[in-house]
Amino acid sequence: MRVVSWNIHWGCGKDGRIRIHAIIDVLRKLNPDVICLQEVASNHAELEGNANANQFRQLAGAFGGYQPVIEPTSEIYQNNMPRQFGNMLLSKYRINQVHRYLLPWPPDPNSPAGMPRGLIEAVIDAPGGKVRVLTTHLEYYSPVQRMAQVRHIKYLHWEACERARIFQPDPTMDPPYQLGFRPGSAIYCGDFNFTPDSPDYQELIAPDDSIALPLVDAWRLRHPEIARAPTAGLHGFKWPERADCFDYFFLTNDLASRVTEVEVQSETAASDHQPIVLDIA
Repeated sequence: MRVVSWNIHWGCGKDGRIRIHAIIDVLRKLNPDVICLQEVASNHAELEGNANANQFRQLAGAFGGYQPVIEPTSEIYQNNMPRQFGNMLLSKYRINQVHRYLLPWPPDPNSPAGMPRGLIEAVIDAPGGKVRVLTTHLEYYSPVQRMAQVRHIKYLHWEACERARIFQPDPTMDPPYQLGFRPGSAIYCGDFNFTPDSPDYQELIAPDDSIALPLVDAWRLRHPEIARAPTAGLHGFKWPERADCFDYFFLTNDLASRVTEVEVQSETAASDHQPIVLDIA
């Protein structure tokens, strides 16, 4: 199974023009089974390059063989029209459950800017068995909010692992309760807006005393002796000031032995972030 995660910067390249077809071309060449995207926009003409088109619809149409799941965490109405901005997941494999979570957004007087952040979870029938694939885009400006979001993700992970331990599907229950099995095994990916030396990173992978399956950084698992490839700051974009890593794959340790490759596709300048690729046997 190949999973690609990419903050697409609403398709705005280094020339300030929106070319969503360039995003689509890169994704098609990578040939993923699951696509996880952040910063997808709809009806946002004021964004650089004019993101007025419904990119959720464009991307779903471009990958007709995939099942799309959208999560516009920011939805602001102007003239009764929703301006949407958020995450999207597309899966070639069958999805049998979807859960959408709004992450904490505690008031931070030191950082009045910001927007709601969310997490998509899809339970996918992958070739190696059911797995939860989750994608997110955490707060950038406020360390307080970002840490709260990291801790909530850890809580949701514990909750899923505990439910997997105690819950058995019951086909005799009313249809809304017939969720089927939801495993603890999971792949978390996205733009976490922290660097590998940050306390947020350490908090996410820190072991605890719960029954939750430990999370491991797929890059360090596959490339323990290689410097981490930057996922932003390439190709002359204004942000960030220097190239660094903001985008990751974290997975439960029961999947660790199945990881065959993790890499950053550094060639494309279609976004201010680079696509990251995870291959699992």
